[in-house]
Amino acid sequence: MKALIITYYWPPAGGSGVQRWLKFVKYLQDFGIEPIVYTVDNANYPKEDDSLISEIPKNITVLKNPIFEPTDVFFWKQKGVKKKDVANSTNNSLLSFIRGNFFIPDPKIFWVKSSVKFLQNYLKDHPIDVIISTGPPHSMHLIAQKISKKNNIKWIADFRDPWTDLYYNNEFKQLSFAKEKNKKLEKSVLENANCVLTVSNSLKKDFLKTAKNVAVITNGFDSEVLQDENVVLDSKFTISYIGLLPKQSNPVVFFKVLKKLCDANDEFKNDVQLLFVGDISSEVRLEIEKNNLAEITQIKGYVPHKESIEFQKKAQVLLLLIPNVPKSAGILTGKLFEYITAKRPILALGPENGDLAVILQNTNAGVVIDHQNEAKLSIEILRLYQQFKEGNLTVNSKNLAQFHRKNLTEQLASIIKNL
Repeated sequence: MKALIITYYWPPAGGSGVQRWLKFVKYLQDFGIEPIVYTVDNANYPKEDDSLISEIPKNITVLKNPIFEPTDVFFWKQKGVKKKDVANSTNNSLLSFIRGNFFIPDPKIFWVKSSVKFLQNYLKDHPIDVIISTGPPHSMHLIAQKISKKNNIKWIADFRDPWTDLYYNNEFKQLSFAKEKNKKLEKSVLENANCVLTVSNSLKKDFLKTAKNVAVITNGFDSEVLQDENVVLDSKFTISYIGLLPKQSNPVVFFKVLKKLCDANDEFKNDVQLLFVGDISSEVRLEIEKNNLAEITQIKGYVPHKESIEFQKKAQVLLLLIPNVPKSAGILTGKLFEYITAKRPILALGPENGDLAVILQNTNAGVVIDHQNEAKLSIEILRLYQQFKEGNLTVNSKNLAQFHRKNLTEQLASIIKNL
């Protein structure tokens, strides 16, 4: 079988958006499916990680087509310049308004027409069995929908994140016509895809209100995170966050609790160290300053994927933050599964009844505390600190194999074949 995969994010793109389908492509041939990847030729990715190029199987076809990126003109990205402040990319209200009301569903909409033409020409001599689109950007689904209809080919629409319910959509100040157009496009995709794929049970429940067939395949981890190197834990009581940290995930109560603990206990203040690896929003930086935590905080910029794994393994505690927004129960950040394999205690802030809480409970990897529960958060930090002082801050995680990328790809292959 041959599967055409339409994705905007592809190496050298860095960040979490590229990982899901890079890993599926890596393992699909093991289950009798040949992937053909269609992606952009001249993308201006916010972050790049050249090390990921080596993970692309050498024997697969990667089709590339140029894209016009209006973000090159209007937004923060500049060719040939190191990209910064991705976490603050929605802070300019005017540009966000333009993005939300004039580029629907997203700025990649200008790639749809040329992509359909390109792929139609390709399919004349190269038949395929199934089309897979992954979003965001959700314009990828519009390409797949047109190709599927023109050629009567089965289609899987993969939603790594919601569409109209995406947590940062409010930043775009969409007018009613833009909201309605997005809803109409989303509804059409959900109704017409032969299968809608997503990453959590809560999102599945939402999509089933419109789609006929919805399946869940979570994100996961790959073998590189399991390499048993001699890891030396940080000597300080490090609470580390690795990845993009937008303002919607700003852990206000966490910083407030840490300030109180530092003010009340000099020994704790001397031992604790906050570490942020990746882009963090200006709001988070201000909150650190506001609580007088700058002297115990270290902020590093974006690092390659392999290096981020090393930071995860060395940390005493891993901080996981779910955006503090409505409908957050279904948000599962990609870093969760690598966090779990690091076998360090996970301290998560988010909905205590969401998908994250279920996974952490089933894997015995950590706890979730509501963003507003100051008392419970304080107790948990002190419990972890006490274990650190006693030299037994460990976690006995379990049931991890189900989240290995190869096992997840086997699930995907089964869905493809059953279409």
